[in-house]
Amino acid sequence: MEEQKTRLLGLFLLSGLLILFVAAAVFLKTPWIFFTVLGIIMIVSFGIIIWVFTQLEKLSRNKELSGLNKGLGLPKRFLHEELLLATDNFSSIVGQGGSGCVYRGMLKDGTCVAVKRIEGQERGEREFRAEVATIGCVQHMNLVHLYGYCIIPKGPRFLVYEFVQNGSLDRWIFSREHNKKQLPGGCLPWKLRHQVAIDVARALCYLHNDCHSRILHLDVKPENILLDDNYRALVTDFGLAKLMGKEENMVVTRIRGTRGYLAPEWILEKGVSAKSDVYSYGMLLLEMIGGRRSVVMSSAGDFKGKSTKPEMEVWEYFPKTVYEKMKAGKIMEVVDKRLLEEGTIIDENEVRRLVYIALWCIQEKVKIRPNTGEVVNMLEGRLPVDEPPETKMFLHDLLLMKSEKIQGWNNTKANALQVSQFSNDKSQAAASTSSMYD
Repeated sequence: MEEQKTRLLGLFLLSGLLILFVAAAVFLKTPWIFFTVLGIIMIVSFGIIIWVFTQLEKLSRNKELSGLNKGLGLPKRFLHEELLLATDNFSSIVGQGGSGCVYRGMLKDGTCVAVKRIEGQERGEREFRAEVATIGCVQHMNLVHLYGYCIIPKGPRFLVYEFVQNGSLDRWIFSREHNKKQLPGGCLPWKLRHQVAIDVARALCYLHNDCHSRILHLDVKPENILLDDNYRALVTDFGLAKLMGKEENMVVTRIRGTRGYLAPEWILEKGVSAKSDVYSYGMLLLEMIGGRRSVVMSSAGDFKGKSTKPEMEVWEYFPKTVYEKMKAGKIMEVVDKRLLEEGTIIDENEVRRLVYIALWCIQEKVKIRPNTGEVVNMLEGRLPVDEPPETKMFLHDLLLMKSEKIQGWNNTKANALQVSQFSNDKSQAAASTSSMYD
């Protein structure tokens, strides 16, 4: 835009000078050769001036991008042509999230990479800067490595990650009967699930406590946990990440996480903190134990003894089932049935410990939840874990409301929670539970 303005100004001045030369030649009867030479000199001079201004503008723009690199310690900046070549013109899609597609590619040196394309002007720019600013300044064995990035002016942005062979955790803990794609996956053994739980907790602990600025992930879910060849967990996708000073406790942000993992204080727009990530982690841990989603929907059936119409949507809340089984002394009934059918020997005390930790993490009162450092210590046996208190399960109450008031939850293509569609119910719940989140 600035280049166009400079060129238009130059053309305007040049046109004015030509008119002035012609008028002077006619009225002053000055020899044409004089004005011809003078005109050539002026045209060349203005051409040089416009070229200098154009180069200074480009230099300023490049310096700004370079400053982004130096200031944040970002990895290499790739050319778009390099990514086109590496991904065979973006032909191999390996995943798709709320912000864009992920493609498999190979760099010239033979390095296998995953290229994430972030679409959208306003949203894409914000998510790009958030993710690059976050990942570029952190290094941890359980965080996915970022090789570089690419900026296309007024176009999509790209992030170039290491390619993680075994894909995302959801393929390894949920049934894949509905998945027709030939992707890595299966039933992850119990011991590996336990280790993955520790890996993820360590990564979050690092983000919350060991970085220069506290980093909130804000979208902890199985799809954002990758498994390498040795089934080591790598946390990825910081598209919703928020940097937060260590002296700050709460930070207000837009509700754009994934349904089923959002902490109640976020849904009630009371701000988020590191404890919001802890809540999401607790939901993730329950899903790893049970091999099923924490929030699932069935279109018809009998729910809690009440007959429902076939067209109505019935929501089932796994954490409530887990709590009831725990109180009834039937903790093993919440374990993924596939593991038990395989004859895997699972220590009941270990299951109970993990369930206790998960239920502590999803306590609705923020102050009661452990921090990520405590979660790591509990998982590794360095801290005792008491039986968690009963929680009111505010989210469960929302799910039991009339289905027409929570249709926003039914859009499985969108990760964002459509809170506005049940705002009246949310306000009523907030009024009755306002003291819960102090």
